[in-house]
Amino acid sequence: MTDPNTKVRNVLESLVQDGGEIGVQVAAYLDGKLVIDAWAGLADEVSQSPVDGGTLFTAFSLSKGITATCIHILADRGFLDYDAPISNYWPEFAAKGKSGATIRHALTHRVGIPQDPPGFDIDMMCDWDAVCQAVAGLEPLWEPGTRIRYHTLTYGWILGEVLRRVDGRSIKQFLQEEVCQSLGITDLYFGAPPEAERRIATLKNTPGLPEFLSRMDMPPNHPLRDSAATFNLPEVRRAIIPGAGAIVNARSLARHYAMLAGCGVLDGVRLLNPERIAIAGAPQSEEPDMIDFRWWTAHGLGYTLGGGSGPTKGLPHAMGYEGVGTIGFADPSCGFAFAFLKNLLDLSSSEMDSATRVTEVTIEALGIT
Repeated sequence: MTDPNTKVRNVLESLVQDGGEIGVQVAAYLDGKLVIDAWAGLADEVSQSPVDGGTLFTAFSLSKGITATCIHILADRGFLDYDAPISNYWPEFAAKGKSGATIRHALTHRVGIPQDPPGFDIDMMCDWDAVCQAVAGLEPLWEPGTRIRYHTLTYGWILGEVLRRVDGRSIKQFLQEEVCQSLGITDLYFGAPPEAERRIATLKNTPGLPEFLSRMDMPPNHPLRDSAATFNLPEVRRAIIPGAGAIVNARSLARHYAMLAGCGVLDGVRLLNPERIAIAGAPQSEEPDMIDFRWWTAHGLGYTLGGGSGPTKGLPHAMGYEGVGTIGFADPSCGFAFAFLKNLLDLSSSEMDSATRVTEVTIEALGIT
């Protein structure tokens, strides 16, 4: 009888052999134990270097779930109120009609500044102080709280700067000291250290991806227009980009979510109270006419929720984040945590993309119902 890890690895290998992926990596925890740890394919096509368990990937929007966890730690310690104005912690943010925008609005993409600041380029994206100053000066496109549109990058700078103003540490340092060191996570970064550079998988766009992004009102020089080229740059990998730039491997991402799946506890270490997990995973009210984003997924406070379409459609209690064909999530109802990473960038929304297929095979192999 084939063991669960072999079943999952066989699917990963088939994805690569069929030409649908370049390099892939998956990890899963069940009841606090690592039960799936598998990979296949190449970290870099030019050098033909293979993916292994330590290979690091750019997490893209998966970064938002990690950022949310950091915010919930502050809230759990009484340093942050979800319904307090952002400007209570970051006074400059009140500029141009944003005084009513709250932490809850930021966690649920309702602040009203999904747009990038004027003059936004790679240099600004990698300069924390410059980009946060520019974000604080943005004028909202709608009254905060009244509409929902995905805050692709500004999500991370808003919440990351709030954390810095409240705690005094950068979110890069906070993540290492409060999450990674506490939970024994060795490979999860906002801003990869130089020694990790050689282990980061090289990204590649699927054919037509830049052209697809060009139809989304992105200017020709926008850093996300050619996402692979931009996020392969060493200076971008080293930058703090909490909305899209985390560097992580599947083992570490799954371990982060294993803490959430354990209702705040992993290996006897409590990072969040169970009540906080319940608050974070509760669906936030939203009306259909509020949503101004074609791929919107129901949200809790900073996490996307399961039970809809996609990889977590059979897990209504899941909470995590998806990003450019990848996913990480926790399901506290069954103690399950999962991470799937890859280096081929694809915005396909097919019913059986790689993330969905691997998630379903993992759930079936582990007998999760």
